[in-house]
Amino acid sequence: MKERNRKSLSFGDTPANDDNKQKRLNITLDENLQAIRQVFKKDSDLVIRSFRLYGLYEAAIIFFSSMTNQDQIHEHVLKPLMLVPSDSAEIPDILNDLPDYIWNMTVHIARGGKTVDINSLPALIIQGNVILLVNGMEQALYIDMRKIEHRSVEQPQTEQTIRGSREGFSENLQANLSLLRYRLQTPDFRVMTSPFGVRTRSEVAICYIEGIANPALIEEVTRRLSLIDIDGIIDSGYIEQFIEDQPLSPFPQIQPTERPDKSTVALLEGRVVILVDGSPFSLIIPALFDQFFQTIDDYTERFIVGSLIRFIRLIALIFSLFFPSLYVSIISFNPELLPTEFAVAISGGRAGVPFPAVLEVLIMEVFMEVLREATIRLPKMIGGALSIVGVLVIGQAAVSAGLSSPTTVVVVALTTIGSFATPAYNAAIALRMLRFPLVILAGLFGLYGVMIGTLVIVNHLLFLESFGVPYMTPFVPTKWRDLRDSLIRAPLWWMRRRPSFLNTVDSSRLPRDLPKVYSDMIFKEKGEPYEQQPPHNDDPSRGGNR
Repeated sequence: MKERNRKSLSFGDTPANDDNKQKRLNITLDENLQAIRQVFKKDSDLVIRSFRLYGLYEAAIIFFSSMTNQDQIHEHVLKPLMLVPSDSAEIPDILNDLPDYIWNMTVHIARGGKTVDINSLPALIIQGNVILLVNGMEQALYIDMRKIEHRSVEQPQTEQTIRGSREGFSENLQANLSLLRYRLQTPDFRVMTSPFGVRTRSEVAICYIEGIANPALIEEVTRRLSLIDIDGIIDSGYIEQFIEDQPLSPFPQIQPTERPDKSTVALLEGRVVILVDGSPFSLIIPALFDQFFQTIDDYTERFIVGSLIRFIRLIALIFSLFFPSLYVSIISFNPELLPTEFAVAISGGRAGVPFPAVLEVLIMEVFMEVLREATIRLPKMIGGALSIVGVLVIGQAAVSAGLSSPTTVVVVALTTIGSFATPAYNAAIALRMLRFPLVILAGLFGLYGVMIGTLVIVNHLLFLESFGVPYMTPFVPTKWRDLRDSLIRAPLWWMRRRPSFLNTVDSSRLPRDLPKVYSDMIFKEKGEPYEQQPPHNDDPSRGGNR
């Protein structure tokens, strides 16, 4: 296997080849063209167009027709290069000075460069560049004419909101970066890109805000990325699996999102965002437990509404994880904990069911998981109909056939509905996975089994870290300041500082006295003058002193 060692992300004028060995271009144009033909051989979309440069020199351009904008090549590259200038005295007599003259005086393209390494030409062609070779010239010009068909900006499919942006990332890296840049119109927004994958050469971008993000975090992200050595990076999920702290944990330690507004909020908090060319999902680093159960609606709504919705979401999370196991443990070991009438009704419903409660719940849970997976994979128009048929018809048929009791169907249905309240798909999968061992422990040991399983889960959560930050922060270790944005969401004017666990360079989001100003507005007696007006009330263009 070839040794490929990248100590850090590099940003050169030309991409380095895999062997890190340079070979200078030949003087003869035919020899250079022959070398390129040997690399691509039978590629039918490779175009080699020979012509006379300025009517004086033998030249050729090489590009892939499937990767470039041919109209722009004809208009801005080929046409001016073939034009014979009225004053030929301006053309340099020395061929080595010709590349600078072509770049500065002839072609009308913003991005490009020159190289003397013939081994770098195939990578440049594959990336969508047009290569210009001139007979007798020891340098090659490459001109960026890349054009890749991609989806337009659409509404995110996996993260629906009521009052948030309707824009989502697409598979084009430049389009995704533009969505971030127009939201962060500050010169401190930094983007570092580098190709990853020996064969795919996928562009990976590290985004952060200089002056906010912790330099140690940026360095650690860069270090972990530099250790990746794989043939191809197809999606950001590949990157996530290589750089997360505990790959064997069911809980995600990096947050994927296809929402640019959510990525912008993460950048403003001091986090790092990773984008991959070809993937509509960004990666937010670091990611903590409570982060996966928050949505952008929590912040766009008023804090009372946002806190209530977040609290309901947390109850649904606990309910979906523990309800089946508690049901099994109480029915199997401790039915005396139920009211007598309710216990009799459950016993009557289970009459004729040939399975114990634990096996009954496991069968129904597996059935619901299969139904959920089938609904996701089917076309959208059919999937909705299948979910309705599966829940209503098949569930009723299972009860009528004596395969399950009505109470079990209700328990499993409520558990499934509760799991839908988890906004993050990967976090919801982790909770769905943990339901099965909890149900088995409940069937073996009753409430003691549920307690043992809960302790194991909590202990595992306390063990996890995400890029050096404890996973259960701000609960354990307790960060009192950060509890304002955990179980509940405090008013925006109260959250003056950024999360303390990120160790940001600039920790302030609001002026120091702003929380006091708003508190005085709320708790002052009616008619009593304010000591200080909020900043926007002093601006005559925005209503003056209201």
